[in-house]
Amino acid sequence: MSFIAGIILSLISGAIAGTIAGKIMDNEGSLFFNMILGIIGGIVGSVVLGIVGIGAHGFIGGIIVSVIGACLLIWVVRKIRS
Repeated sequence: MSFIAGIILSLISGAIAGTIAGKIMDNEGSLFFNMILGIIGGIVGSVVLGIVGIGAHGFIGGIIVSVIGACLLIWVVRKIRS
């Protein structure tokens, strides 16, 4: 897979994961915000799940990890704001 195709795939999976996490956490945001949330959530989810020894493979596994990470991000931001 080429570099550009990888970036496009990351943006698509980030948008999907961010949208799912926004629905789970009742956090309405724009598509751009959800994409950013999903992409950063993928990094956070990979680190957190990696610490406990859980890994994911494939497109669906990446989305699941990104959703978990994005939900964690939303939760942390809500705790900081309150």
